Amino acid sequence: MLERIALHQTRLRTPGLGLEGKGVALGAKGLVLLPSIDRLVAWLSVYTREHSLEDLMPSMEIELVRSKLGTREITLSFAAESSDRMDRVAETARLVGGFTFTGTSRHYVQYRDASAPFGYDATQLLPTELPLCLYHDKFTQMYEVDKKVDLRALLLRLMPHVDPSTNDDMGPRFIVAEQGLGPALIHYFVRSRVEGEVSVGEWPPESAFDEGPVRRYVLRLPELPKRMLTLMRLTPGITTFLPAGPGVAVEQGYRHPVALRACPVFDPNGLVLLRGRGVDPWTLERTPQMGDLRAFARVELRADGRPDALTAQSTSRPDAVRVPLRVVPSPSPWKNVTASWVAPEQLSLLRRLAYVLPHDTIARTRIAITPKGAFLRAAMGIEAVPIGTFFYEFHPSLFLPAGYDVTPAVAPEVLHRALGAPASQVLFVDNLARAMSVEESAFVPLETVLLESKPWEPVVADTIEKALAEKTVDLKLDALGAFPMSAVDPPKSAADGG
Repeated sequence: MLERIALHQTRLRTPGLGLEGKGVALGAKGLVLLPSIDRLVAWLSVYTREHSLEDLMPSMEIELVRSKLGTREITLSFAAESSDRMDRVAETARLVGGFTFTGTSRHYVQYRDASAPFGYDATQLLPTELPLCLYHDKFTQMYEVDKKVDLRALLLRLMPHVDPSTNDDMGPRFIVAEQGLGPALIHYFVRSRVEGEVSVGEWPPESAFDEGPVRRYVLRLPELPKRMLTLMRLTPGITTFLPAGPGVAVEQGYRHPVALRACPVFDPNGLVLLRGRGVDPWTLERTPQMGDLRAFARVELRADGRPDALTAQSTSRPDAVRVPLRVVPSPSPWKNVTASWVAPEQLSLLRRLAYVLPHDTIARTRIAITPKGAFLRAAMGIEAVPIGTFFYEFHPSLFLPAGYDVTPAVAPEVLHRALGAPASQVLFVDNLARAMSVEESAFVPLETVLLESKPWEPVVADTIEKALAEKTVDLKLDALGAFPMSAVDPPKSAADGG
């Protein structure tokens, strides 16, 4: 009773069925037929793993329907809106063994698949007064509605599965403690400096033997130290929950079959705590007012209540507390090494190094010559001059040996002020805590004092007239002739006295 819709086909028989922009047959609603409640849970689990139900919730309805044969099945209907949404729903339905339809009122035809990329149309409609009639290429069936299924109630009835991987999850959590354990647990968290909030929740009596409501402490912690995870999980009377979405949390060590963050059916102003082991969840229609954990810390008072028990009778200036400065090796890596001290016996080596230093190093280095030796400074680093004792900048006017630190560990400004040097002095403290000061004005560029002056003598140039007065030499070349060597006398021998 179904026919495939062809490309550019415009005439359709199913009421409310039309063609969208892509040419796909689409009604105002979509419908998924599932054979049982477990298939519905499987569809919700698969769909919410990657998509949220937030866009489907305003129009989604879940109903238990019954056919003429008495079989009961589940239908999930929603606003179709576009073929993209229907494709996502149909793909999930095929995975869990369901069927996808589209229509408007009571007549729904099979949604498109690989055999009919543009969808299907019913060739003949069944005359019926039942609220639902489905047309598929394998069957045609009519249904009447038994009852509606509330999604929130269904999620609350589903039992969480055991999942040990959540035992080590970090992050925020809720902790519910029985009334007798609450004060001790609060004191334990305060003593361990764990941040959080606490409130007291009330639940109806669990049996006729209870005289009043059951009270439990509800704690909300942004982070629980790792060392406490096992303690909170194994202590009787304490139950830990991990947030699974706005207004809902699942017990640690369990996982809900459906991704609850994708199901916005819980009131964010309330709190639903889903427990494992098949027990009923704890529900708070409205989260009670919470207070800081530190506000509930145990208060202790002194036994002596006299207000003047420790009143001072007189005051005096206390003795000064002064300790000597020490320079000790530091395990920290070197950094900010911008100065060095070359002892007098190493100055000759510095003179020889000057011939191999590159121009950039010479240009950016400043030097001060003192009776204690030479002090070199370079803002970009002094390591390029491999000689002397390296210093790092502890303060703009204070340098310490590289690889050392000072004790007591005071701030640079405090140490510079304690040494009492004027602002125009630059201090160098060696590894024996001895301080040497150099005037800031004594530092000059290295290249300006590097070369020593060479003696020179003046040379007076002759006037150009004297040079022009010299006679020129004329050269004349004669022909060599047939015997060019005939006019040359032979060399004299030794016998001739030559």
